[in-house]
Amino acid sequence: MATNTTARRSQQERTRATTGALVAAARELFIEDGFSATSLDAICARAKVTRGAFYHHFSNKEQIFREVYAADQKKLAATVRQAFQAEQDPWDGMFAGCRALLEASLEPAVRQITLLEAPGALGWSAMRDIQAGCKDQMRRGLAIAIEAGCIPDRPLDPATSLLYGGICETALDIARAPDQQTALADALTELRHLLSGVSGHTTPGCAHNPLS
Repeated sequence: MATNTTARRSQQERTRATTGALVAAARELFIEDGFSATSLDAICARAKVTRGAFYHHFSNKEQIFREVYAADQKKLAATVRQAFQAEQDPWDGMFAGCRALLEASLEPAVRQITLLEAPGALGWSAMRDIQAGCKDQMRRGLAIAIEAGCIPDRPLDPATSLLYGGICETALDIARAPDQQTALADALTELRHLLSGVSGHTTPGCAHNPLS
């Protein structure tokens, strides 16, 4: 029994190592050359695995891009969550989380994978499915802000879609802007005005953050 368990664990470790190497190699190449110009042979060569090993874990280039994109979305979600939790006031946390997401659009890897390559490689429907966790995270932030009295009670679904959609579109604009720093600064100024309008107060008046 112990031998079988050890063998299964070793096989799982080898599988994780192979898939990890393939995803890491694919991500590097997608950043360097773009999705269209990256070949499966190049991914396999970078990962030091055979083409057969690739097809054992992934069916095509689109599937491995999806894995790369999903992993990057999880990292972005963690960055946003940490920014939110760092603020005592939930509405300050909402601004901090949105700011973290917009600032991430300046990072070359995020810009290339998440904002420039993903629409063509995956399509908007698949992207939205993968982003669902990030959108739910924003919905929860709004719910916390309402509970804490930062903003008036309101239907969460349309409020979430309007704010999340606007942030995603703005991130894309920043990534494509000739002067990204100016575009980011302008976007953050407008974001403050927008959130102030939603709350009805120039300065948030909440006293606690349940996620802290």
